[in-house]
Amino acid sequence: MWLHLLAMAFMLCDHLWGTIVPGNDWLTCIGRIAFPLFAFLLVEGYFHTGNLKKYSGRLLLFALLSELPFNLAMGSSLFYPIHQNVLWSFLIALGLIHWNEKARATGKIGVRLLTGCITVVLGAVIGLVTMVDFYHAGILTVLVFYFFRQRKWWCYAGQLLCLWYINVELLSGFSYELQLFGQTYFFVRQGLALLALPLIWLYRGRQGYHSKWLQYGYYAFYPLHLLILGVIKIL
Repeated sequence: MWLHLLAMAFMLCDHLWGTIVPGNDWLTCIGRIAFPLFAFLLVEGYFHTGNLKKYSGRLLLFALLSELPFNLAMGSSLFYPIHQNVLWSFLIALGLIHWNEKARATGKIGVRLLTGCITVVLGAVIGLVTMVDFYHAGILTVLVFYFFRQRKWWCYAGQLLCLWYINVELLSGFSYELQLFGQTYFFVRQGLALLALPLIWLYRGRQGYHSKWLQYGYYAFYPLHLLILGVIKIL
């Protein structure tokens, strides 16, 4: 539960920066941590759900409900075709995870490796073409937590290296200039997403308090806070 709440708080900080209080960089710096947390939680949700159809159905429902609020908040318009909300990213990634699990069920290493390679390439292409939130990098982040899900040192190393590549190399973007011991260094802001990893590594697989109202509250928070921010931004 605490990971969900932290992810929601970090996301709110980022969206505040992107809508009604621009210029406060500390908000988006904190916000970088949100997406890896949500990506990790999606993978955990896949393996812990009792009904995958209902789980994916909820994602689809709230992806549809979130589209207009997302357009208002991020595009100041009801129609914003060049960027889609993050729940579409998660829905696509969920389908790719399920495909990999189908391949895993065959018990054939060759099938699993081929499926894994195909889903990585396909996920990146779909993310770019559909212009979902975080594009190809978002879907690849979810797949990183799927492929390196085990609590073993090499999985932690895989998460660290892959997230570094995705955030620092693929996404890169704005950098801060640092002066240290007479040398100038540049720190990529998106690299702060890696701070999510220690929080994830502290997770012990225990669900914590759970109820229907809390479950739907997690989902509802996304479109509701975007709607509020979008309306304030326009006004």
